Amino acid sequence: MHPAAEDPAAPTGSGFWVIGAVLVLLMLSSSVPSALYVLYQEKWDLSSATITVVFALYAVTVLAGLLLFGSLSDTLGRRPVLAAGLVLAIVSMGLFAGARGLGWLLAARAVQGLAVGLATGAMGAGLLELAPRARPALGAQVNSAGPTVGIGLGGLGAGLLVQYGPAPTVLSYLLLIGAFAVTLIGVARMRESAPGAARRGGFALSPHRISVPAPVRGRFAVLVLTIVAVWSVGGFYLSLGPHLALSLLQSANYLVGGATVALLAGAATTAQLLLGRAEALRTAVIGLCGLLAGLALVLAALGLGSATVFLIGTTVLGAGWGAAFLGSFRALSALADPAHRGELTAAVYVFAYLAMSVPAVLAGLLTTVHGLHRTSVGFMAAVAAVCAVALLVTLRLAARTRAEGSTA
Repeated sequence: MHPAAEDPAAPTGSGFWVIGAVLVLLMLSSSVPSALYVLYQEKWDLSSATITVVFALYAVTVLAGLLLFGSLSDTLGRRPVLAAGLVLAIVSMGLFAGARGLGWLLAARAVQGLAVGLATGAMGAGLLELAPRARPALGAQVNSAGPTVGIGLGGLGAGLLVQYGPAPTVLSYLLLIGAFAVTLIGVARMRESAPGAARRGGFALSPHRISVPAPVRGRFAVLVLTIVAVWSVGGFYLSLGPHLALSLLQSANYLVGGATVALLAGAATTAQLLLGRAEALRTAVIGLCGLLAGLALVLAALGLGSATVFLIGTTVLGAGWGAAFLGSFRALSALADPAHRGELTAAVYVFAYLAMSVPAVLAGLLTTVHGLHRTSVGFMAAVAAVCAVALLVTLRLAARTRAEGSTA
């Protein structure tokens, strides 16, 4: 019998919150370098294009982890896969803490991405399986709110430590090593939730199982367009957002960069909490409208050179980001059957990390030619076009879903 299954000593109700903590911590650790990128640039004379490559390497290795191991937790079990991801996360934090140049940053980001990619399918599926029976929607809500909570805490916490704490490029990572060690103990004590993992057991690497069932591919394509829009914004803010904020606010305080990321993520989390019980497609539509409004405000801020409008726009953009991600993720999670939940969850994140990395790298490369300001304007305008298309097709899907429901 699989050692994670039916352990009478394992707490049955705490597993959900343990996985939620793992999700928040992994996303928190992924955003900590964002608050430090400006410092790394100054310390090692790195360009904005180089910084986006460092950022994108994380997303690429997340994708590699998803493609290689996205469905592994469906056969091996959620618990061992999460534990392996946490061990890799600890290794990556050690590499960051000891970084002495660009090569160290690239290695740390690569290991960190692999850790997140390995754990993502297990986290997404485990949260859906272990959600409290009285609140079944909480699994999808934590799946969507966890990343924004983690990103916000990571940006703000790292910004505070960089500006006011000792050893700014070391302390954040040492604290995270301790936090990951604690959650690793929690994972070791939680019960297994993967259907059939105890019967199947064993290591079964299946790199081609990231797939979407044929009957739901049309709905998946519509909903994943919103994921692309959401994480394109996220990738830009996590890579170049702090630098843009320091430029617009004309500040040398490193907390400003981290606080900008935290503002975006904090507004996203607030929107998710407020809309947690709303219908999924309606939430996605509200979020897309918020994204369009926020992008318009940020574009206005760039045109006016206004820090105030930029902060307001970032807040509106964050709220739209959170709502759009929550609504689309809940609608997408409803498409999965229990035996292949890890696969479909991983497929969603494949699109998310592609959207996070590819546009950010292109933006970073364009900054070397057109500068940060003009590149930001072009990027925001392009994402607004994607949001507009996503809004139109989501409205059509919602209308079709209502019509099908009324005739059922």
